[in-house]
Amino acid sequence: MKLHDLNPNPGSKKNRKRVGRGISAGQGKTAGRGTKGEGSRSGQGGHIYRQGGNLPFFRRLPFIRGEGFSPLNTVEYNEINLDQLTSVFKEKAEVTPEALAGTNLLRDPRNPVVILGRGEITIPLKVRVHRVSSGAKKKIEAAGGSVEPLE
Repeated sequence: MKLHDLNPNPGSKKNRKRVGRGISAGQGKTAGRGTKGEGSRSGQGGHIYRQGGNLPFFRRLPFIRGEGFSPLNTVEYNEINLDQLTSVFKEKAEVTPEALAGTNLLRDPRNPVVILGRGEITIPLKVRVHRVSSGAKKKIEAAGGSVEPLE
């Protein structure tokens, strides 16, 4: 066997169909598109409104308006409770968003942090986060800690 003897397997290669090249080529005149209708013309189809009798896509979607829809510009906080802080931080530790991200307590580190008042706290902590609820602030200060909001 030599290089000029190599051929692809029979049936593995197929010539492409050249349509619209005259009646003797077998695919002339309408080039396999039929006579009339949307598929016979070039550049037709794909209109977003027309879906062959189905309700169009953008009419199936609800209006983003009124009650039942959350506003698009709401701030989503990482919520941390006091009982989570006491299980992770030692006495007189500084609680910051970076420290919380290091303990994997944050759902999304890009979002601001809020401390909520569930649970009890017995150790003094220095809390520097974006928001602290009033109940949590009272409990932290009663334990000897301090609260400083971030901007």
